[in-house]
Amino acid sequence: MINENMNSIISKGWEDEIARRVERIAASLAEIGADAMLISSNTNLYYTASRVIAGYTYVTAKGDVKYFVRRPVGLDGDNVVYIRKPEQIVEFLDSKPATLALELDMPYNDIQRLQAAFGGVAIVDGAAIMRKIRAVKSPFEVALMRRSGISHVESYRQIPHIYSDGMSDVELQIELEHRLRQNGCLGLFRIYGQSMELFMGNIICGNNADCPSPYDFTMGGAGVDKSLPIGANGSIIRPGMTVMVDACGNFTGYMTDMTRSYKVGKVSDLAEKAHRCSVEICKRIQSMARPDVSARSLYETAVEMAEEAGLSDYFMGHAQKAGFVGHGVGIEVNELPVLSARSKDVLEQGNVIAVEPKFVIPDVGAVGIENTYVITADGAECLTVMPEELIQLSE
Repeated sequence: MINENMNSIISKGWEDEIARRVERIAASLAEIGADAMLISSNTNLYYTASRVIAGYTYVTAKGDVKYFVRRPVGLDGDNVVYIRKPEQIVEFLDSKPATLALELDMPYNDIQRLQAAFGGVAIVDGAAIMRKIRAVKSPFEVALMRRSGISHVESYRQIPHIYSDGMSDVELQIELEHRLRQNGCLGLFRIYGQSMELFMGNIICGNNADCPSPYDFTMGGAGVDKSLPIGANGSIIRPGMTVMVDACGNFTGYMTDMTRSYKVGKVSDLAEKAHRCSVEICKRIQSMARPDVSARSLYETAVEMAEEAGLSDYFMGHAQKAGFVGHGVGIEVNELPVLSARSKDVLEQGNVIAVEPKFVIPDVGAVGIENTYVITADGAECLTVMPEELIQLSE
């Protein structure tokens, strides 16, 4: 039984949801012939325990679950076991698994240590299983994302009011981050992949939008230091420029992903045309996105629409191009499915996807929008409802 007090390992209100998730994990383990899975990443600990702990979630193919905790102290529940080191885990199991699933995207030394702790059992990859399971959201998860979407939109609506002439992109980002935090943003932008990192989003203006980045995001930017070469670099926002805002939407542990673009004064006709094309692509993809539709077909539709508009040179970057036009979003901002040319993903009811057809116009900046959609039986519902035109910041 899960205790109802505030020290319970499972947060109040999450009990049925966590039980459902454990059942899905158990079924997936049975399908691949694994006896159990040991989960250690913060993302999947939150998914299986409703909180981040220093420790592990252990799920068997029969649906049993235990939480092996090192920190914090004070958590309780019949399935909570405190340990000092992973080598103690096997002592508290009814039987040792013959085949154990681990998140094989963890450091190699950790994999070796855990395998040794279980007496050299056969190891299979559990990371892929968890990404696939997390790609399909429950109504409980979608409700959390709706709440994030509402607060995300409310924060963006303040952008024209916090902008002032002569601002730099960094100054605008700091002001927006302040509003986001005031509106409840957790500030943490969880991203899958050890080489992926970002601080509270990407705000870029002018030619900084055409500066290539080492990260696999749609947009680049030089950043303010080579230790984090992404996003705002201190450029002054001037008339004729656009400002693209793609900031953190994590208000509940579940994120929405949203981009809006702004202009100062009059911008080129090419930039206006490209922005309209982005809006049209989003509308087309929303009309197509439903269960059993391939993610690849959505990507191909976006590419075709950019080509037909004569905007291919600027689509998904100019100096450096991104190879996708959308992605799943949830606890991490880059989940499955991926909308790309090589994607084998097929949309399912409960997928939540961010669609971000963007363009980079030299000497102007980036334009385009991004919305988060939940895939329902009847189509795609937008969770980030906000005006989509190129928004005027200053005359």
